[in-house]
Amino acid sequence: MKILVVGSGAREDAICQSLLKNDKNVVFCAPGNDGMKLNGIKTISINEDEFDHLANFALTNNVDYTIVGPEEPLVNGIVDFFKSRKLLIFGPTKEGAQVEGSKSFTKKLMADADIPTASYQEFTDLQAATTYLNEEAAFPIVIKADGLAAGKGVYISPERDDALSKVTDLLQGHKFNTRKVVIEDFLEGEEFSLMAFVDHKRFYPMPIAQDYKKIFEDDKGPNTGGMGAVCPVQNISLEIEQTAIETVIKPFVNELYNQGIKYTGIVYAGLILTQDGIKVIEFNARFGDPETEVVLPRLQSDLSEMINQMLHHKKINEITWSTTGLNLGVFAVSHGYPGKQVVGDLGSTDEFRSCPLTVNYASVRKENHRLISNGGRLYLVQTQAEDLDSAQVQVYRELGKMNQLHIYYRRDIGKNSI
Repeated sequence: MKILVVGSGAREDAICQSLLKNDKNVVFCAPGNDGMKLNGIKTISINEDEFDHLANFALTNNVDYTIVGPEEPLVNGIVDFFKSRKLLIFGPTKEGAQVEGSKSFTKKLMADADIPTASYQEFTDLQAATTYLNEEAAFPIVIKADGLAAGKGVYISPERDDALSKVTDLLQGHKFNTRKVVIEDFLEGEEFSLMAFVDHKRFYPMPIAQDYKKIFEDDKGPNTGGMGAVCPVQNISLEIEQTAIETVIKPFVNELYNQGIKYTGIVYAGLILTQDGIKVIEFNARFGDPETEVVLPRLQSDLSEMINQMLHHKKINEITWSTTGLNLGVFAVSHGYPGKQVVGDLGSTDEFRSCPLTVNYASVRKENHRLISNGGRLYLVQTQAEDLDSAQVQVYRELGKMNQLHIYYRRDIGKNSI
């Protein structure tokens, strides 16, 4: 098959590599990045928001179907646009993508489906939010920008002054173009991610993963787009995993369908195991990043054929995953991330090609046979090993060989998973 993947990050690199396991497939990535070319991926210079150009490319190149990686084109209606051109595309419509684009929409959906989540209040008015924080809120508390914020619009405020500052930034300063905030109770427990392929009423869960959001070791500092991930999560039992599927994914998919939203694509549930059981932190409308980079390498079935069957609404009889060992991925990011990033040389393309582990490339560009940083998260190094210790040894050994001048990475990814 000919397949177009929309996006430019390490998640899209991992999707493309999974599709290329079938050597009969031709895979394009738009816009992709210069690092992906080192993995043999054909990149196309069309940005993810250029719907017309992307659709024309799919038409003129006889692309069988398109897969959308990032959330922004989904929320902006790329699936609706492609469908209007009679093109097959894997992802939810603009209506379905509200599960990520609107926190308040998703909170209502969860209430309708009786899915456990944190108690919350919504605010569009700064004074009302300030009054609530001053008079009713219990700390720590969680503040979320209602729209898209590239994984950075969630704050845990330990005390009132910090919360007031964050809410002011969002509702008065309109950080991330925010017009509404959701303020919810802080939940304590073990976090994990559960993704599922969805085809209207049918869904197919993936193995659970654990993402590390904080920039510094021991989960300190501000949230990032994700500093690394591990799959599976050994301290989350199969019983808990099955409970999450039955009490979160199943009712959520059913509720979407019952409300007339024919959802095809990926549902991502960010979950936390509290003393009161499993609760939902967030839902997303696409593959998680960096979870995808450690989950898809465990897939033994043909991803391209699976998605083709879902796009034609045919039942998949069996999906096979690796059942031994684990996969660990660690992101190298620019110094200064998630704030102002330092741009610099990352090393020669030959150095990256010689890495014996999988490298998923994100914000990099090529100059004179060298890779240069081009954003915050640069590349992820990933391996499959028998146990966590072995995986960490392999990944950190290879990261240690990389040019350290302009990169930073956490040295404790996987620590919570055993």
